[in-house]
Amino acid sequence: MHHHAYLWTGPKARFDQEALRRPPHPDPPPPGSRPELIQRYREVAAEFPASDLPPLETAYWLVKPRSLVRGTWPDPAEAAAWLGTQVNAYVTRFASEAQRDPRHLADLVASAAERLGSGHDVSLGFYLERPSYLSLALVTCSPNRENAHLPCPLAA
Repeated sequence: MHHHAYLWTGPKARFDQEALRRPPHPDPPPPGSRPELIQRYREVAAEFPASDLPPLETAYWLVKPRSLVRGTWPDPAEAAAWLGTQVNAYVTRFASEAQRDPRHLADLVASAAERLGSGHDVSLGFYLERPSYLSLALVTCSPNRENAHLPCPLAA
């Protein structure tokens, strides 16, 4: 088992484009469906895996381009340390004063290490200076506990 790191930051309005953050339904629209429905399905099927937007389900980072992986570690503590480094790099831009509390941040990192150690994913999000958003994720791989069918980006 190992853990992949992902980071996305950008305009909150782009982050809110939830249709681009959902994987396409496993079954395409049936024959005879409205042309606009078929076209939208094709667009989502093509755009979702190529988009750098954070997926709504953390495990789906694994189907995103390999170039989006910011690091890979077999040790949960090392992966959580990366998370702590990233949080500290952005902490001065956090919109919420409470989220800047060093004890709160240390608890987040400790909790992340614990979750990763038990085979779960970690996903954190922070509002930055308006109107930006920071998304950080650590995804357990080989296999992923929530979605074992998803491929490891290192195998591609």
